[in-house]
Amino acid sequence: MDSLKRNWTLYVIHHSHTDIGYTDRQEKIFRYQTDYVRQAVEIIEKARSGERPEWQGFKWTCETFWAVELFWEQASSQMRERFIRCLRSGDIGLSGTYLNLTELPDEQLLQSVLRRSTRFGREAGVVVDSAMNADINGYGWGYAQCLADAGIEHLFTCIHTHHGMFPLGRKQIPFWWETPKGDRLLVWNGEHYNFGNVLGLAPGALSNYLVNDEFQASAIDDRHWEIAETRIGRYLGQLEKEGYPYDFVPVAVSGLMTDNAPPNGGVMAFIRQWNEKHGRRVRLEMTTLSPFFRHLKAQDADIPVYRGDWPDWWSDGVISTAMHTQIYRDAQRTLRLVKRLDPDGRIAVPSQIREIENQLILYAEHTWGYDSSVSEPWNRNVQALEVRKMAYAAQGHRLVYTALDRILGERGEAPLAAERPLHYRILNPHPTFVREYVSIPVPQYEKPLLRDGYSVIDEADGREVPCQTEHGEGRHIVLSVALQPGEEKTVSIVPAGRTEERTVRNFSLVGSEGIHDLQDFVPSGVPAVRVKETWIESPFVRIGWERDNGIVSWLDKTTGRDLLRCDRKHGAFTPIYERTPTPACAMVFDRKAMGRNRKGFHVQRSAGRLTGKRSVAEGPLYATVELRYDMEGVRHFALELTVFADNPRVGVKVRFLKESGWEPENVYLYLPFGEGPGGKTRLWIEKAGALVEPGVDQLPGTCIDYYCIQEGVAFASGDSGIAIAMPDTPLVQLGPLEFGQRMLHGQQGSGPNHGHLYSWVLSNYWETNFKATLGGFYEFRYAIEWGPHLQSPAAAMACCHVRNLGCIGFRTGGK
Repeated sequence: MDSLKRNWTLYVIHHSHTDIGYTDRQEKIFRYQTDYVRQAVEIIEKARSGERPEWQGFKWTCETFWAVELFWEQASSQMRERFIRCLRSGDIGLSGTYLNLTELPDEQLLQSVLRRSTRFGREAGVVVDSAMNADINGYGWGYAQCLADAGIEHLFTCIHTHHGMFPLGRKQIPFWWETPKGDRLLVWNGEHYNFGNVLGLAPGALSNYLVNDEFQASAIDDRHWEIAETRIGRYLGQLEKEGYPYDFVPVAVSGLMTDNAPPNGGVMAFIRQWNEKHGRRVRLEMTTLSPFFRHLKAQDADIPVYRGDWPDWWSDGVISTAMHTQIYRDAQRTLRLVKRLDPDGRIAVPSQIREIENQLILYAEHTWGYDSSVSEPWNRNVQALEVRKMAYAAQGHRLVYTALDRILGERGEAPLAAERPLHYRILNPHPTFVREYVSIPVPQYEKPLLRDGYSVIDEADGREVPCQTEHGEGRHIVLSVALQPGEEKTVSIVPAGRTEERTVRNFSLVGSEGIHDLQDFVPSGVPAVRVKETWIESPFVRIGWERDNGIVSWLDKTTGRDLLRCDRKHGAFTPIYERTPTPACAMVFDRKAMGRNRKGFHVQRSAGRLTGKRSVAEGPLYATVELRYDMEGVRHFALELTVFADNPRVGVKVRFLKESGWEPENVYLYLPFGEGPGGKTRLWIEKAGALVEPGVDQLPGTCIDYYCIQEGVAFASGDSGIAIAMPDTPLVQLGPLEFGQRMLHGQQGSGPNHGHLYSWVLSNYWETNFKATLGGFYEFRYAIEWGPHLQSPAAAMACCHVRNLGCIGFRTGGK
């Protein structure tokens, strides 16, 4: 210690990293984390009473409020009082973090769960103004705003650089993070959450992680004191060499060398022994979050301000279970609908909403499986924990649709009944005027009622509503409606009562084989949307395709401009498949070596080839065509385009059967919209309510390869825009697919990120807790709309919200 040039203080933040399902069954983690709060109370009381004097000064930080919430629900009144005393004395500190989350939660869900901790603090008589995030290495810009809105002023981060990286090019530094609304969070851009264990602050819980020295220490090591003296001295000496500006530094420590570790009074005992020997030069002090930030604010130092997104490198875990993530996103969107339809909680009462939120937030928690998910995919723990994780999405989905059914029942939705009339109610749940297509079902057993034709009548004025039959199992009728905010419309289906008799159409050049590959010689009765062998056309768009190459043009007929970028690499929505060949013995090692590439240097990449076309539907509202592709790793791939007659909009459905495999794989869909470099069109995404321009609205040194989004992306220019709604797929890729050295924000040059846009739909590259195989059936939906009404990013993103949720149609019991 004598070689150090200054006197130091190490602020020790003792916590348990909450990682639900990585180290044990989820319900076991629930029990552990609940008990850790009780253990912390007992350690503090024993230190205070003198029973364990070596623990005096012990402090505990509750990393997540979720654990406190569980504890509070199960604690006796006496234990609750003891806990509150520890809070008010400052011996236990609360974090405003609810859980360590992925970027899946939307603005409403984040606002709701983050406010639980600050509300609890007010009721307990303490201020919760700080939040702690451990492990994850990024937080959407909307998350920053939600923290500020909840009353959180400080954010303490413990970055884990495994397949990720800290921002700003260095860690253990503070900065002000400016939110979209101009609020500021004081952030400590910190070290790994077990770094205190690396330094030797926890006897019996040593770690070698992120350190390279002569000690190959085990968790329990007889050389513990020697290791601690060596590593602490070296670490502080390195900070001095690097020009570190403070004489203090915070470190987080766990009670045992594992995630979900208990409190350990021995940490405080070590601190007291250390201070007796080295406290003059290097003093260790246990603290909690708020006192640390008060000390930081008292320093005479210039803390920089940064504004923008902090993309999480670990967002990609959510697409290893893409089908369940799709269910989660639908449930989260439906929860917003439930709150709009029942804003006072009269039908879906607060306790029911809270349980829905609990299920959804547990799915959105950052843990994506047991620690041997890839090395032992057959392991019973792996499979059991995977099913439990998926159950959160399924249970949230079930509960929110149960709530929606009750609300619609109150609004007149009729149950099945004999001789139920064909009456339907259509409502607009959005705060804006919408033109939308609403699909209303007609069950299989009622098909005979409509075999002779039908019309849909608006019961308010008796006018006929534009409609089209969508065939399937049973039948759906698609209506075109225009509704003001909150407006409802009641319609009736009226059977025609007679059959239209005809043999053949004299003006239709469709051969007996059903193929329409000729230009109509007599232009009579031409439909609004026409389908040919190599194109589909409406009054607003002409989409053309070529064999092998796929969709090669997307012509906006009102301007004459192709909406696809001229430097595109493939056709629009072309599937891209990547596989990194890996022997079974190297499934973990090869994946670990991928770093931040998400693929190996020997990755094999192929693009799907268009091989066939089939006309699915043609009618007055829209026409649908299916394009079929051959693709490696996939047995069946179909791309369905629905082009609408009365507005510039195209619906897209991608359906495929992914073959199962154990090797690292990725699947992308190429979206070459916009102008690319040099054009005036700019790309925008939304993250928990915040509009973000990739490559512009970001912290320096953050990821620019891919982003987790909420509802879609927007290309906006001064006179027009394109909205691409993505209800099912949360990740977009903008960085190059090729293996190589990755760039960070600030290294790509000035201006926005004009990388080629991909929807990244599947991945299983992680070596520990991603789902090992991607096999199964998938359907992912998209909606593309364009025009001058979308020239602003806000308008285009609002369009994505409307298209993903749509309008509501349900059957009533009659007038």
